[in-house]
Amino acid sequence: MSWKHPSSPVTKKFKVQRSAAKVMATVFWDAKGVILLDILPQGQCVNAARYCSTLDRLKEAIRRKRPGLLRRGVVLQHDNATPHSANLTQQWLHRYGWEILPHPAHSPDVAPSDFHLFGLLKRHLGGMAFETEDDLISELRNWFDNLDVDFFRVGINSLLSRWQKCIDLHGDYVEK
Repeated sequence: MSWKHPSSPVTKKFKVQRSAAKVMATVFWDAKGVILLDILPQGQCVNAARYCSTLDRLKEAIRRKRPGLLRRGVVLQHDNATPHSANLTQQWLHRYGWEILPHPAHSPDVAPSDFHLFGLLKRHLGGMAFETEDDLISELRNWFDNLDVDFFRVGINSLLSRWQKCIDLHGDYVEK
């Protein structure tokens, strides 16, 4: 409602289009490339049970894509989010003997996905519009599939120097 003079022109209303829904993707990758791209179904949230289900899919993807890695031992880096630190998740990790790299709180500077992967992905997707969620997921898969293996190797290798900086700074924030 607004106050206006009786002879004022009728206010035009713009046609409202429904905003695109967000899609949450979890990406597990190593120095050789993406191992698993897991898309969270609309309306679901990540809790410990859902994360353990994702870890089950990751275990199968590792078996297919990185034969022998499960025998040598998986080292996983994730932050301290509730689904990652929940008892159910910790029991799952212990059952399969997966090691977790410690992750200092609020430290995107030592998370390769934050400092190496997602920035480039955001720039790639910037300005794009997708008709459907499937179109977006297809674009994500295509983009990851077309990244050079050196891209992943550089991302993992840069983790070593970032960890060293974090150690040298006694856990303080690392800026590039």
